[in-house]
Amino acid sequence: MRLLVGLGNPGRQYEATRHNAGFWWIDSIADELGIGLSAEARFHGEVGRFRHDGADCWLLKPATFMNESGRSVRAFCDFYKVPVSDILVVHDELDLAPGVIRLKKGGGVAGHNGLRDIAAHLSKDFWRLRIGIGHPGVRAQVANYVLSPPRKEEAELITSAMERSLEIWPLLIRGDFEGAMHKMHTREQPPAAPER
Repeated sequence: MRLLVGLGNPGRQYEATRHNAGFWWIDSIADELGIGLSAEARFHGEVGRFRHDGADCWLLKPATFMNESGRSVRAFCDFYKVPVSDILVVHDELDLAPGVIRLKKGGGVAGHNGLRDIAAHLSKDFWRLRIGIGHPGVRAQVANYVLSPPRKEEAELITSAMERSLEIWPLLIRGDFEGAMHKMHTREQPPAAPER
């Protein structure tokens, strides 16, 4: 993997919202690596660079707002000639309960505006790390739900999931997704969040 993209919305008013789970993950990895991210106007986002096995790798947080994430990712990939297959996109996932994380390559992106925009600019052939945030139960409530902070017990489950994902970080950066999926998916999952 050469490019790790976290999806979210820029601005302090969105920092703690469920839709920013991808940003949270990128910030955790940056802390783990001891690197900072800086604004890069030509890539419409914040970028951090690190070396792995003698090669340059990057962290990217698009600052375009979720619906236009693809503009940032496309600009970056065009400049550095990063193939779509070398991209891992980290995002919030309504179809997974808080505390659950899953890896997937390609697949349906219709339900997530950020993923849909990246696919429109590039293709669906990228890996995804899906961070469960749960579903409000009613489709009409989804927009308000993802743009609100998780409840305390949900936040604890999401934080725990992110900590577990850091354990598979060495496998992800090596591109050993089969090993990462085996380690992550066979681990006992935390209990589901209480019913609303």
